[in-house]
Amino acid sequence: MTPETIDKSPNERAQYLLKVLIQRYIRDGMPVGSRTLSKDSGLDLSPATIRNVMSDLEELGLVSAPHTSAGRIPTQLGYRLFVDTMVKYRPLKGSEVRNLQKELADKKDDPTALVASVSSALSHITRLAGVVTVPRVQQVVLRQIEFLSLSDNRVLAILVVNDHEVQNRILHTDRHYTAEELQQAANFLNGHYAGKEMTRIRDRIVADLEKTRNSMNQAMIDIVSVAQSAMEGAANPRSEFVLAGETNLMDFAELSDLDKLRRLFDAFSRKRFMLDLLDRSVSATGVQIFIGEESGYQLLDNCSVVTAPYSIDGDIIGVLGVIGPTRMAYDRVIPIVDITAKLLSGALNLPP
Repeated sequence: MTPETIDKSPNERAQYLLKVLIQRYIRDGMPVGSRTLSKDSGLDLSPATIRNVMSDLEELGLVSAPHTSAGRIPTQLGYRLFVDTMVKYRPLKGSEVRNLQKELADKKDDPTALVASVSSALSHITRLAGVVTVPRVQQVVLRQIEFLSLSDNRVLAILVVNDHEVQNRILHTDRHYTAEELQQAANFLNGHYAGKEMTRIRDRIVADLEKTRNSMNQAMIDIVSVAQSAMEGAANPRSEFVLAGETNLMDFAELSDLDKLRRLFDAFSRKRFMLDLLDRSVSATGVQIFIGEESGYQLLDNCSVVTAPYSIDGDIIGVLGVIGPTRMAYDRVIPIVDITAKLLSGALNLPP
């Protein structure tokens, strides 16, 4: 819902009082009465005059009264008008930007750690829930594979794919393999398949094992066959996201009901639900803000979601954002999400 859907726009004085009301409600989380508005606004208006303005705003659907004589609170439409036309953003401090930039640059070679770091950073800075989708990769190319023997007939497969990404896979084998046997298998795979696209490697391994079966010992055949499953997983990364700080939502009274929290956290665990919502921001330009019912999910009717896409070489590969109550501090949260998306894109585009 946008301000254009308002049949009659509030006048300048009413807009100013609406802004003061929303700012107060965001800060305190309590309905705002006429006397409080009179004091906070700095306007020479009587409480009676302010009550009349509040009635007008209520008729426009911008505020509501949860209880008789209890003051007003902003509606979804009121928040939308506030976010689109009234918010004066508070950018991050230079020191905060530099610290975040350094943290991302330090982890740019490990996308998994990088995504987790961004999610945690968003949560820490905003005191809300931070969420980041794992980068989408259109093509996965094997650069190198190494094996390390573990206890209990397990082998750690270390795959370096694309330019810098490192993926680890635990392989369960039928017997213990020596370091020499594992090195022979790694040499075979690196010599035959390094630099090739992973989805093609799977088919080639099957064909090549048939051709060379007579010239390879059984240990080599077995470990290469097991390694094939590890490479299949790397070739088909699942759509994932990392969520951090969801317990921060318990600090807000409107979300602290145990039944609401249980259903909300259960929804977070259903990955399809979250990915569908985040995917709506992939093609967006800049920051997207879903306020209450705008998300399309009833469980988020009391929440707002602020997202922004991030990219590599101009191609959008993921989305990050925060989830919080509708009375979140938009003036602070929106710039944080915006700059974090830009910094993440910058980190991913740094040369090796």
